[in-house]
Amino acid sequence: MLRLDRARVYDPVQGWRGQSRSLFIENGRMVADPGPQATVERVIDLEDAVVMAGGIDIHSHIGSGKVNLARTLMPHDHARTERAAALENGAWRHGGSGQATPTSWIAGYRYAEMGYTAAFEPAMLPVNARATHYTLADTPVIDKGAYVLLGNDDLFLRLLARGAEPQRLADYVAWMLARTRSLAVKVVNPGGISAFKFNQRALDLDQAHAYYGVTPRQVLRALARAVHDLGVPHPLHVHTSNLGVPGNVATTLATMEAAEGLPLHLTHVQFHSYGKEGPRGFSSAAEAIAEAVNRQPNLSIDVGQVMFGQTATASGDTMAQYANRRHAHPHAWTCIDIECEAGCGVVPFRYRDRNFVHALQWAIGLELFLRVRDPWRIFLTTDHPNGAPYTVYPQLMRLLMDRGYRNRMLDAVHPEVAAHSALRGLDREYTLEEIAIVTRAGPARSLGLRDRGHLAPGAVADLVAYRDDPDRDAMFARPSHVFKDGELIVRDGRLLAAPQGATLALEPEFDAAIEAQISEHYARHLSLRAEHLAVGAQELADYGGRAPLILPCTRHG
Repeated sequence: MLRLDRARVYDPVQGWRGQSRSLFIENGRMVADPGPQATVERVIDLEDAVVMAGGIDIHSHIGSGKVNLARTLMPHDHARTERAAALENGAWRHGGSGQATPTSWIAGYRYAEMGYTAAFEPAMLPVNARATHYTLADTPVIDKGAYVLLGNDDLFLRLLARGAEPQRLADYVAWMLARTRSLAVKVVNPGGISAFKFNQRALDLDQAHAYYGVTPRQVLRALARAVHDLGVPHPLHVHTSNLGVPGNVATTLATMEAAEGLPLHLTHVQFHSYGKEGPRGFSSAAEAIAEAVNRQPNLSIDVGQVMFGQTATASGDTMAQYANRRHAHPHAWTCIDIECEAGCGVVPFRYRDRNFVHALQWAIGLELFLRVRDPWRIFLTTDHPNGAPYTVYPQLMRLLMDRGYRNRMLDAVHPEVAAHSALRGLDREYTLEEIAIVTRAGPARSLGLRDRGHLAPGAVADLVAYRDDPDRDAMFARPSHVFKDGELIVRDGRLLAAPQGATLALEPEFDAAIEAQISEHYARHLSLRAEHLAVGAQELADYGGRAPLILPCTRHG
């Protein structure tokens, strides 16, 4: 048994707000205080460090096919290589490279070194599931999982257009979740990726698809209902229509209402919170979005915060990425049609603090964080790498926690932004408890990770200790201790060990009759047969990962 003494624990699930206590770990799990008669093999004095559960990134593009495309388009991002090195436990830290698009090994190491122990790939195409899981298996240390991308796939749109019963659609969604070893369902620009293939350049919420005749509203409702009825813990993960378009706030608000009270998670909402006011025709609509979230308890969001510097935008939204291609920096881009399932676009991009639009995007994201009142329904993300690499999280936490620092940054960006944003007038400063919610407890609850995001007895012993520092950027960038499954893996920001994290997935039940229809469709229309989509548990273990941990999924319908 391991005992951690003098831990100032912030665990919102248990209501711990920095009280000093001892924590106990045995066999990779948190355990209750065993009393003075117990045998404790090791004691670590944390010296009043701030202790939280391991960080959980609910939306980070680290494993899908477009990640490798982004790496290919940005060779300059990989010009500097970190060398392999021996770790204290005798294992090796692999070499690697990349800042905006880090290689798989480096991605896992960097997450661990700043206290994150789980991250989730939010856009996995069924035909790319095997490659995605292999990439995630190559990502060390952290737990991971993926959200299957539906709503632009040909068979789903056909079923919806033909008036298929909700139960039939739910069976289709369940089959996809189970066969691709997914944790949740994502929809990108509902129906819009498919519509782009029929030469539609825009598809708003109530516009009909040129071929199938269905609207994004119908796609959204059908998927949200299926996800709810199947008992998938995480709500439908929605990338709404009109990403990045001035005035898209109207579409975002209408999308929220379209859920009709069903649980819905809107992702990278900063990119969907734009008005058209002002002389430049571009303005912040963060107040309207936050008010809508505040009054609708069925909604949750993550922000997709923009930070400044070089990154890559990588999205399944081919329609939006084609429109963005002219802004590429450096000038290289790609848009790809992926059979009858979807597509993707990759556009390297540099956000500049002296550019009005970029700086206002930065301010809009911070406004959302500060205006949404319930921290359990807003999660800290940069939509890695779209808004910025996840390695900026410590700086983002400082912006949320330190109003003086935030205002100094506001003074340093484009001079017109302060006049077009309410950011300076927002006095709120996040507390350590709120940081623990938006980066740990909240994502865990939303994803149904009952034994993560907290430190109660029985929880996985993923925890991190930070030396308290008024400079929150420095504090969160360099933990004093990080434990994964009870093993000390980072000390003073330096990796000591690199264990293999778990893959988390669901196996919802479905009517076996749906398999024949799916198999017939794939045989007729796609180059890959439906049976080849299935990713086996032993297959992942053979590749070097771990057999998936299956989370509960209870039907409501």
